[in-house]
Amino acid sequence: MIKNYLKTAWRNITNNKFYTAINVTGLTFGLVVGLFMLLWVQDELSFDKFNKKGPEIYRIAIVGGTDVSKQMLNYIIAPVATFAKNELPEVKDGVRIMNIGNTSFKYKDKIFIEQNIAFTDPSYFSVFDFHLIKGEAKNPFPDNNSVVITQTLAKKYFGNDEPVGKTITLGQKDVLKVTGVVDDYPANSSIKCNALLPLSRFNQQAYIKDARSYNGTNRISSMDADWINFGFETYLLLKPNTNIAQLEKKLQTIHERNKPDDAPVPYMAQPLLQMHLYKTDGSNGGIETVRTFAIVAILILVIACINYVNLSTARSMLRAKEVSMRKIIGAGKFQLFMQFMVETTMLFLIATVFAVGLMYVLMPFYNSFSGKQLELAITNYEVWVYIALTLAGTLAASSIYPALLLSSFEPLKALKGRVTAGIGNAAFRKVLVVLQFTISIMLIIGTLIIGKQLKYIHEKNLGYDKENVLSFSMQDMQKHYDAVKAELLKQPGVLAVSRGGTNIIDNNGWTGDADWEGKSPKANLLFHPVFVDKDFISFFKMKMKDGSAFTGVVADSTHYILNEAAVSAMGLKDPVGKTIRIQKTRGTVIGVMKDFHFASMRKKIEPSVLIYNPDNCFRIYIKTTGRDAQKAIAAAQRSWKQYNNDMPLAYSFLDENFDMLYKADERTGSLFNLFSALAIVISCMGLFGLATYSAQVKTREIGIRKVLGSSVAGIVRLLATEFIVLIIISIFIAVPVAWYAMDKWLQDYAYKISITAWVFVLAGGGATLIALATISVQSIKAALINPVKSLRSE
Repeated sequence: MIKNYLKTAWRNITNNKFYTAINVTGLTFGLVVGLFMLLWVQDELSFDKFNKKGPEIYRIAIVGGTDVSKQMLNYIIAPVATFAKNELPEVKDGVRIMNIGNTSFKYKDKIFIEQNIAFTDPSYFSVFDFHLIKGEAKNPFPDNNSVVITQTLAKKYFGNDEPVGKTITLGQKDVLKVTGVVDDYPANSSIKCNALLPLSRFNQQAYIKDARSYNGTNRISSMDADWINFGFETYLLLKPNTNIAQLEKKLQTIHERNKPDDAPVPYMAQPLLQMHLYKTDGSNGGIETVRTFAIVAILILVIACINYVNLSTARSMLRAKEVSMRKIIGAGKFQLFMQFMVETTMLFLIATVFAVGLMYVLMPFYNSFSGKQLELAITNYEVWVYIALTLAGTLAASSIYPALLLSSFEPLKALKGRVTAGIGNAAFRKVLVVLQFTISIMLIIGTLIIGKQLKYIHEKNLGYDKENVLSFSMQDMQKHYDAVKAELLKQPGVLAVSRGGTNIIDNNGWTGDADWEGKSPKANLLFHPVFVDKDFISFFKMKMKDGSAFTGVVADSTHYILNEAAVSAMGLKDPVGKTIRIQKTRGTVIGVMKDFHFASMRKKIEPSVLIYNPDNCFRIYIKTTGRDAQKAIAAAQRSWKQYNNDMPLAYSFLDENFDMLYKADERTGSLFNLFSALAIVISCMGLFGLATYSAQVKTREIGIRKVLGSSVAGIVRLLATEFIVLIIISIFIAVPVAWYAMDKWLQDYAYKISITAWVFVLAGGGATLIALATISVQSIKAALINPVKSLRSE
């Protein structure tokens, strides 16, 4: 019986090559796109789950500021972890990570600039499941001169030699011994450090040796006595079933007991497994994008299934007599159902083979396009579970209904040509076409709005000029800044030079230690301090709203310039001349500058204060002509080598830094462009098949109409009108749904476009024209057939 099913199925597939090609191509495209998107979703949802103790690991944060400056701070003070381990029974262990960003390592005559370097506690390898290939997990840092590096770094530095015991130089002179090699971090890890130094080393250097102080007062004996420096990412390993709300209260109590001036400082504990897709307070941090992609993947698979269902049900009339003859000679309904299921399964398996093959070929391009590191590894059972479930669901959706329909015909009616109503009528197919194009139009609208928002971000006036600005951390050049600046200004291609304490594109620094005239006792405002020199404002062409800029006089060390957001949050009227204290320095507001964007446009511009402090300006900015940028870079490299020996220069342009802020959004937009285009292609393939079928069943009608004088245009209109009406209905359904979805997506941006009507007109008009072109190809072909030949064929 099975053999007969297979032979009959293969015969039907090969005898209808045109419809087989449309079905296989549509299903293949749908499976490739749907599976790629679902693999992306699976990867996003898998972040940090390789940590076996992941459900018990929480990142600790605090709520800082009030009103407009209120925010979640994921970097806290160092003593919290120590006090929590010693005082709270629900805390099993803790680990702190202090990132120091990029730095240089030297081995023999080779120098490398490495990213993601950090200080951490020895418990790093007992709390997290990062595998030490070499070294002792319980004692990764035998002394303060130890360093643990990744397998990739070990290979890069030492080749095939044994890395443990080798020495490398940090910066210019700090010699470190490699005491461990950690396996390369999984791509789906939120925590990634290329080199780890013992936190006790930072404690020794910053506190014990240097006797860290703030303006010469309040000397701090150790890191665990420092209740001021918020620079430590802190994770706690908790006992199962810990009451998180109570834990947060206890952490707040510890802080306020040791630093009453900070009260109130609410604490928050965020699960490690939610860090990647949620913000600290549990709001959307990417989960909405994941949900959107999951829905789009399912919808594209639905579009592919609709093609098959539509063509199968449309062509059911042509197979009615075949079904009737089978029933008359004894075939039961179940046998017929199985026959059509086997036929669909065989066709689906062909599409699956093509789809998986295409995925293997396209995977490198998709990874480059999406920024992922996905692979169809045989050993990755989770990936294959996703693929198997997707294939099973798609097969069921595309096969069961057509099989039920084809096996339900009544033999005598079918043989007499009376099978014209019931389940197989055109109404159901029309619903499916409407659904198909509704999805496609929604994707087009989403693509247009995402593209428009990204264009708005890139074209919006940031409040400063970032064009053709070269920037890098000066290192030892800082001590000779005036000489470097004078030399650079002599070079062709260099227009201006300035310096600052942070990267202006993304200033994450903040302070809450401030006071001013008229401050409410309940106010706890967070400021973003920006250390600058006297040229900073003019260099970036920032606009002053009131008062004056810095001039470089000695008095500027006690002068402050506020942005408009700070003035508003502080409730100041006529702020120029008012007294304000930032940390330990009391000074005078000499100016108010217009707001400028120093962070992502997902956030409103927050209070900021410009502080004249050249000694804390570690980053140089060089304005080039653009045309002679290479000459400016060469000049910067000469100055760099003069003061930083043979360390390589790591520079970037502010335009590149700005683009990095929205790289994920750019990828989302690009993926939507691709997927919406493919959704339209798949939909139009089904439409083309239906138009071909419509022309076939109306061959006699077309011939009679032509004999009676109907024109080609009239015939095309006859065949196309029904489908165009369905597209228009799709537009009316898609527009409100897409508007709601995209309006919700735009809520993540503090600065965003307004959704205008032209987006919907363009999407609907474009979909209509594409559909009309698809239908017209087959309609014109049918209309041009000789009517005598059409009537004779009947």
